[in-house]
Amino acid sequence: MKILTLNVHAWAEEDQRNKISQLAEFINTHQFDIISMQEVNQPIHESALPQEELQTYVATEADVTIKKDNYAHVLLQQLTETYYWTWIPTHIGFRTYDEGLAILSRTPITRSFSEYVSHMRDYNNYRTRKIVGIETSLQGESTSTWFVNGHYNWWDDAQEPFKGQWDLTERVLVPYMHQPLYLMGDFNNVAEIRGQGYDYMMEHGWNDLYTTARQKDDGATVVKAIAGWANNEQPLRIDYIFSNRPVQAQTSNVVLNGTNGPVVSDHFGVAVEI
Repeated sequence: MKILTLNVHAWAEEDQRNKISQLAEFINTHQFDIISMQEVNQPIHESALPQEELQTYVATEADVTIKKDNYAHVLLQQLTETYYWTWIPTHIGFRTYDEGLAILSRTPITRSFSEYVSHMRDYNNYRTRKIVGIETSLQGESTSTWFVNGHYNWWDDAQEPFKGQWDLTERVLVPYMHQPLYLMGDFNNVAEIRGQGYDYMMEHGWNDLYTTARQKDDGATVVKAIAGWANNEQPLRIDYIFSNRPVQAQTSNVVLNGTNGPVVSDHFGVAVEI
């Protein structure tokens, strides 16, 4: 099984369509089973896509409209494999987009869910956060597995600190924890900072596939100043793939970083093979 997680910074990148093509080529080469993406934007005022263009889309929230230039949909048009997918909006991004979360799966999605993990539910406020999850049976696996995608606030956010969002996340995930479950995304909490979000997650029994991988690199997915990390001058490991059970990945590598694939976003991606 191959998993990729990436904050795609959709439609905020220079030369965006070329970068989508580069990402598609990278996915086509590596044939990931599950792809988790954050900051998956669509223009608020675009028209809706016709249903015939959404044959493999699974609606997790009934009232969601997939619009023309939804980043995930544009990407899917360039993939050689068929992917089943879902997308949910979380809040308005960059004033002009529905910003959301997407998961792509090479095997059919049997169930899905979404839920708020922020106490705030103001669509106009970027602090409003959700998670989205899909259940699928991977090829060769006898049991179905949950894959959950999230994009969280910072540890010290004045209105929506990470700790409260993590507590809500664990409450939401209770009904799904009897099955194998992978939780991934942009957590905005640095692994090397003690006593904050990463340590708090680890205290609750989650398995970080990076730390247990047989082969790995330095793990850093942000290496410059970006939105939310305006004063950053050092490599940060803030994008993760966790499992709710002891799992040892064969490899955990930073990808789409200019060395292992082209740079397509202000974040690098994390790819694990299990």
